[in-house]
Amino acid sequence: MELTEHAGANLMTAVVSDRIDIPSKSESPEMFDKISRRYDLLNHLLSFGQDIIWRRKVASLIAKYPHDRVLDLACGTCDLLLAASEFNDDITLCIGIDASDNMLRIGDRKIRSRGLSRTFNLIGGDGMELPLADGSVDFSMISFGIRNMLDPQRTLDELCRVTGDGGTLAVLEFSIPDRQPFASIYMFYFRRILPFLGGLISGDRYAYSYLNKTVETFAYGEKFCEMMKTAGFASVEMFPLTMGVATVYLGHKR
Repeated sequence: MELTEHAGANLMTAVVSDRIDIPSKSESPEMFDKISRRYDLLNHLLSFGQDIIWRRKVASLIAKYPHDRVLDLACGTCDLLLAASEFNDDITLCIGIDASDNMLRIGDRKIRSRGLSRTFNLIGGDGMELPLADGSVDFSMISFGIRNMLDPQRTLDELCRVTGDGGTLAVLEFSIPDRQPFASIYMFYFRRILPFLGGLISGDRYAYSYLNKTVETFAYGEKFCEMMKTAGFASVEMFPLTMGVATVYLGHKR
């Protein structure tokens, strides 16, 4: 799958209801703790394996930019960090930060099983107050986590702070497709089938109702690009994946 730049903001028209209630994000670490055991399985199952392709696409981009020290915020079970290390042998430090202790435990087991503990450092932390020094990483990334932050703009500000001059931020996040009839079919699946299956398999129906509601009420497309620019990133680009189901945003700190 090739990354192709989105043609324009008018193509990112939301296919969402104006009546969606925005769920509280204050308890999201506890929610992810509860679903951590089946988190990876559900990601792969409910996305039909596309989440693996999306993360590998982001990981493959790292080689194009300075990347000795890589940060993954909201790293979860470390799938993106592990893909980054697989694609980029010259990374000297992989830092993963997440607020869910259970997700980090699973990620740590994966890292140890691959013998990668020397180059990985997992930290429990808040995305709005990162426990890192200014300019301490070369390449920052966050996948499917920015919309879960209590203050996404402040989180982007923090990511800009810890990213060194000349460094890069990659954000992988869900977005809303607009191409018919795919958009209508997808939204039916996303609103009706995915929450039901996710709740059934995980045992937590709220978590997968939370998913579609946070996606549909979060800024995407040009609006999210503006948020990155406000934080201090320049030359911001967006690349839709799988007909707009997800989008990769790239920005560079000058």
